[in-house]
Amino acid sequence: MKANSLNKVATLEEAISHIDNGCTLLFGGFGGIGSPPTLINGIIEKDVKDLTLIGNDTGFPEIGIGKIVSQGRAKKVIVSHIGSNPVAGRLMVEGKMEVEFSPQGTLAERIRAGGVGLGGILTDVGLDSMIEEGKQKVIVNGKEFLLETPLTAGIAIVYANKADTYGNLIYETSARNTNPLVAMAGTFTIAEVNEIVSIGELDPGEIETPGIYVDMVIESNGVDWKWPWE
Repeated sequence: MKANSLNKVATLEEAISHIDNGCTLLFGGFGGIGSPPTLINGIIEKDVKDLTLIGNDTGFPEIGIGKIVSQGRAKKVIVSHIGSNPVAGRLMVEGKMEVEFSPQGTLAERIRAGGVGLGGILTDVGLDSMIEEGKQKVIVNGKEFLLETPLTAGIAIVYANKADTYGNLIYETSARNTNPLVAMAGTFTIAEVNEIVSIGELDPGEIETPGIYVDMVIESNGVDWKWPWE
């Protein structure tokens, strides 16, 4: 169950204490944008290894979750693509990191399914391709679908622009991306945010992730997700 404390603000050290070798980690972000830089750096500084990472992609070699991947700290990733991180491709080819590909929309729906407690989703995306290998097929109204299983993790890390002390979150434009889905699908969710305010200071109509999904909030030390060509 999610924490019920009204004040979920913590230090980076307290947050990282929940992330250990071999854990499964859900992360928000798209090409590095929307990934929590302070938490990622904290994971590296703690020397956490053998992670199973679930998220949209493997970032860039020195941006976002790509930092963790490029240092060989992930034993497996479940992603929609790894094309922006050549190190990830090399690790896969060399057999040093297992890669499970899932079409981007399917991946997002699998994470959402995990967050809301569904037993899976049905999709025709991937039929008659390598995606269908080992997966159950279901016929509905005469049409064939693949059964895609939900994705959850012991720990989820997300990045938001603003939070109150209860963990209600507001995101910054496109940095929102998969973060709301990831926040729901973690058993223990840690949110890194740029600004923390008191309960009642956020406009309820602007809250995109309710605090019930968030267990811990830390203040960010700054972003590192500018595009590499900037």
